[in-house]
Amino acid sequence: MAILASEIEALIRETFPDALIIVEGDDGAHFSAEVIDESFRGQNRVQQQRAVYAALKGKMDGPASPLHALALTTKAPD
Repeated sequence: MAILASEIEALIRETFPDALIIVEGDDGAHFSAEVIDESFRGQNRVQQQRAVYAALKGKMDGPASPLHALALTTKAPD
């Protein structure tokens, strides 16, 4: 069960509508994403990344999930 980069971006955008979101990857299971959003200001990286993983709504939970790996970079805008 593959997933597209556009689907990952759409899931993240539901939670972070004003964010700059860049998702890359083309094998259907392994991706990288950069999410830059004002809501991250004052949060540490763990808090930021947990928020993004929560936005994925279980797409990374368990061995049968469509998204197997996501290299994630998060930050507030400069």
